[in-house]
Amino acid sequence: MSQTPNFQQDYVIVKAKENGVHVIGLTRGSDTRFHHTEKLDKGEVMILQFTEHTSAIKVRGSAFIYSKHGTIDTTE
Repeated sequence: MSQTPNFQQDYVIVKAKENGVHVIGLTRGSDTRFHHTEKLDKGEVMILQFTEHTSAIKVRGSAFIYSKHGTIDTTE
């Protein structure tokens, strides 16, 4: 059965400040594992959301992270 996406969920935006910023999705459940990785170059933007499979997102590198809770600069 196809499920309609819930566009009311919160989104997180990552904007790379340098080449090679890694964005890593981590799974839910008793074992937390990497399930998806992306590599962003300077100026690239990725829009993310937490899902039934993704319980955490890790950002490695220099980037801005925007969410409803505010903005985070990973270099600070």
